[in-house]
Amino acid sequence: MQLQTKRCVLRPWRESDAPALYACARDARVGPAAGWPVHTDVENSRQIIREVLSGEEVYAVVPREGGADRPAGSVGLLFGAAGNVPLAEGEAELGYWIGVPFWGQGLIPEAARALLRHGFADLGLRAIWCSCYEGNEKSRRVQEKCGFRFHHIDREQTCPLTGAPRAAYVSRITRGQWEQLCESGRFD
Repeated sequence: MQLQTKRCVLRPWRESDAPALYACARDARVGPAAGWPVHTDVENSRQIIREVLSGEEVYAVVPREGGADRPAGSVGLLFGAAGNVPLAEGEAELGYWIGVPFWGQGLIPEAARALLRHGFADLGLRAIWCSCYEGNEKSRRVQEKCGFRFHHIDREQTCPLTGAPRAAYVSRITRGQWEQLCESGRFD
């Protein structure tokens, strides 16, 4: 499946995306803030595509500008035990990241809003959760721009990929809240 936004195409990851993924994920400002280690080489990135990014409802964020079919980041909906938040039936967790050269362009909020629309309108979800580790203000700002509402801080969380203890800022948006944002024109 492929989703379109004004400035991005959201499409499944391909193993051939490994060099583009590595170009973004080797930067220490990206992964550790999101809870995953820096990629070590292109083969490591290829392995991550196969084992993590190939999940259903996980998409490469590909900017339309420039014409290259190169991912700049990722956005996805995680279900069940796959995410950081315990989920009930009809709920998912939104995850996202973007490479440093694309910071500050609004691509991830745009991609995240497309995934919220897909989750609520197409998949019939009741609520979508989102979390980020304390100190990751860029991620928290994305949540605010997308209409998520603060729920709690989980001070007992262990980062699953690094094993380090870290506090997580957890927010959520319900289908009703999303519908209100759509009706108000704030969410296009």
